Amino acid sequence: MAMIFPTFASLYIFFFLLFFSIFDMILVNGENQDFMRSLDSNLLDLKQEKLTHFRVYWHDIVSGHNPTSVVVVKPPANSVATGFGVIAMIDDPLTIGPEMSSKLVGRAQGFYALASQEELGLLMSMNFAFMEGKYNGSTITVLGRNAVFSKVREMPVVGGSGLFRFARGYVQARTHMFDIKTGDATVEYNVYVLHY
Repeated sequence: MAMIFPTFASLYIFFFLLFFSIFDMILVNGENQDFMRSLDSNLLDLKQEKLTHFRVYWHDIVSGHNPTSVVVVKPPANSVATGFGVIAMIDDPLTIGPEMSSKLVGRAQGFYALASQEELGLLMSMNFAFMEGKYNGSTITVLGRNAVFSKVREMPVVGGSGLFRFARGYVQARTHMFDIKTGDATVEYNVYVLHY
């Protein structure tokens, strides 16, 4: 008789622990997800998605007393001819025409890194921060590869803010002018962005 009691008690404790383990797993595995929920898009007042096209000129100025592109990481001593490893921060003007004197509509802020050992290829990460008209205060985020010597380079638009929330699309970059002596460049950007 003494042998039956410890067996019954062991079974009781086993089932008690099993019950609370299952209950605990239910809570941990997602039945109680207070940190997220599904929303109806009408709550965010999202209208019909539209396609907008912008053409701006990006002025990358590395020369002079007030450069808009500054190297923050120099290449290693054993660097290849492509400058692999260099990183530059940018605050480049965006204008409506190719001349620096044309109307300023925003700034390209971010960085580019020389990310290829084989050719002059950049990793671009920048926000087009608009400062003019309807889109003043809104941004478009571009992140992608820029093979500098290609006639047309395409990079994705991966997001935005303000009137460009939930933005997606792409940009096409074409070099308008490059000064080999100073390193200054003007690039035409055609931006195609889907947004609400």
